[in-house]
Amino acid sequence: MRVLENLKPERVFYYFEELCRIPHGSRNTKQISDYCVDFAKKLSLTYYQDSDNNVIIIKDATPGYESADPVIIQGHLDMVCEKTADAAIDMEKEGLQLEVNGDEVSAKNTTLGGDDGIAVAMAMALLEDTELAHPRLEAVFTVDEEIGMLGAVTIDVSMLKGHTMLNIDSEDEGVLTVSCAGGDVAKCILPVSYEPYNGKAVRLTINGLKGGHSGVEINKGRANGAVLMGRMLDELNRKMNIQILSLGSGLKDNAIPVGAEAVFVTEDTAKAQTVIDTYGKELQVEYTVTDPDMQMQGQMIEVENRKVMNQKDSDTVICMLTCLPNGIQKMSADIEGLVQTSLNMGIVKTTDESLEISFCVRSSMASEKEMLNRRLELMMKQFGGRLEISGDYPGWEYKQDSRLRELMIEVFKEQYGHEPKIEAIHAGVECGMFAGKIPGLDCVSFGPNLNQIHTVRETMSISSVARVYAFVVEILKRIK
Repeated sequence: MRVLENLKPERVFYYFEELCRIPHGSRNTKQISDYCVDFAKKLSLTYYQDSDNNVIIIKDATPGYESADPVIIQGHLDMVCEKTADAAIDMEKEGLQLEVNGDEVSAKNTTLGGDDGIAVAMAMALLEDTELAHPRLEAVFTVDEEIGMLGAVTIDVSMLKGHTMLNIDSEDEGVLTVSCAGGDVAKCILPVSYEPYNGKAVRLTINGLKGGHSGVEINKGRANGAVLMGRMLDELNRKMNIQILSLGSGLKDNAIPVGAEAVFVTEDTAKAQTVIDTYGKELQVEYTVTDPDMQMQGQMIEVENRKVMNQKDSDTVICMLTCLPNGIQKMSADIEGLVQTSLNMGIVKTTDESLEISFCVRSSMASEKEMLNRRLELMMKQFGGRLEISGDYPGWEYKQDSRLRELMIEVFKEQYGHEPKIEAIHAGVECGMFAGKIPGLDCVSFGPNLNQIHTVRETMSISSVARVYAFVVEILKRIK
């Protein structure tokens, strides 16, 4: 007996359980991609599968809908694989152990993968339904969304005819997402020179910060560990000459660093400790509300056979950390409360030859994103370094005259009895990729209630899935 056998909509949960039987973490999508192809073959539907495992399945319009604009239904095949420390499951090779508790579906000791398995399951149920009235359906299943939207970058969409897309990849029922920022990774690289050093040094640590996702929490005023380290090192260098041995902060360019560490040398270590204590308290006062657990500590250490930056390069590194831009650069004039342009100093590290600072640059205006990149490029030229750009993806600009959005609002009000929340986000989603590939794309992102995604506590609401699926069915009926 299937775990989800008695849940409604029956075919949606049937396919969701089928998908959960197949391991499908990012970069492990061949098996689930082939399952989608076999599904299309059994229904004699046109399909495309590329070498990256992206899949497109097409179903012709039902009678009366032949002239309607085709509808793209889009989601991604991969999931984030996390498990508890005592879980025996091998998520590279084994399927999930589903559980039902009241109105919630979860997976035992692992992530559930409702993000975004439920989109694929809904699309399959729609493609299979022989009684549903609908335009031409174009189901697009991408891979490796969770590690950089890699499938959306490479997928060929030339066979698609639709300019209307339902992206079922949001986690809050009743929220219609209609815009997102584009972005890239901007890495500032400064060559530095070292000289041999043995003797006393100071290890400066900053920790206890809240951090967060730079696309979601950048507007909350939280401290950035790398930026705070720059301020502290500048204060120290202003009151005594210091030379840097090593410097590090952050692990991901799109995460606000929760701490930082630097090792430096100075002739007056006692004075350095006084500056750290005094200035550290001033910084703690600044962030009392947002980062109440902030801690700054200096520790005297002895180092042997190490290399220290020369004074000129140490000064330049400190200047970079202090002067390079960070945080919100502009708020949207169209949507109240929306961050339009920002950058996050996410990773700082020293190597044997250079200092590297990686930023996650985001903007819903392409011209502003390019201007930020240019600003960094010009500043690095003055510092004697260079800028490298990677991972560029387009933004998804708000469409003023969206026929799809208006229809979805109308249907939502009828089915739910109240208005949906219309939302633009600063984080990136696949809609931006497709908007860049399909001129004039009219797209809305939405989905059922998923809680604590990407964690072993992830759950999916059964009743929410039923409501959202009925919502999709009605939208397809009305698109003519």
